[in-house]
Amino acid sequence: MVRRNLTLARQAAQEVVEGIQSGALAGEDGLLPSEATLSQRIGVSRATLREALSQLEQGGLIVRRHGVGTFVSPSHPLVVAGLEELQSIETLARRIGVEIHMGDCEILERDATPAEVEALEMPAATPVLAVQRVMMSGGRPIAFLIDVVPTDVLDPRELGGSFDGSMLDFLLRRGDPPLTHSHTELSAEAAGADLAHRLRLQAQDPLLKLTAQLYAASGRIVDYSLSYFSPGHFRFHVIRRVNQLAPQAPDVPAPAGRAAGLGETELVVARS
Repeated sequence: MVRRNLTLARQAAQEVVEGIQSGALAGEDGLLPSEATLSQRIGVSRATLREALSQLEQGGLIVRRHGVGTFVSPSHPLVVAGLEELQSIETLARRIGVEIHMGDCEILERDATPAEVEALEMPAATPVLAVQRVMMSGGRPIAFLIDVVPTDVLDPRELGGSFDGSMLDFLLRRGDPPLTHSHTELSAEAAGADLAHRLRLQAQDPLLKLTAQLYAASGRIVDYSLSYFSPGHFRFHVIRRVNQLAPQAPDVPAPAGRAAGLGETELVVARS
């Protein structure tokens, strides 16, 4: 069913994306159903569906071949990984043979914002190095990454011309300070105007967001990062062991709106 909090075309586009990702729409050759069939299944007019498909084509998710049909883009990369082990997106991509490189990169030395001060657990007005960049694959932006590192941990001159896009890999290669684990929160966020522009998406498109605090062996947080992933390019999972203890009956019923499938969902992962 089409959701009512977005324009009809954006709703229809999301329905198509979800159908592709679940395997319910495209055949083995990547061919999608006809416009008539799709419009009926989604519950929108042919004109609205064409607008939705146009948006997906601009985003590189599909390819429309005149007189043949609409296909899932064969070059559309997908990084599939577990979150239990801490490793960079670049390392994940190399392991599965997906080419990823850094696009536009901005490095700025400034005072930490209140949110960054809280996340890094450090005094106010501490100078930090803010590094933000777009990650590319096949000429298309697929992620926007922001790292905030105190300048007493990383001197801006150290990055020079050797920075390749991964702050984690850079700090690991340097070896100082020794790193132990990351506290990561996984959430969804609608793309604002700036993110939509950087990732060549439509405003309010859904993004997968990872918010992480990277810890050194001393217990200090040495990096606060925000990572925004374009829909369809990444799929993360977590392996969860079954609790062998007998389940206990809940003492208090769940509050309204917090039953299974309702309200916000947040996954917090400790990665080491």
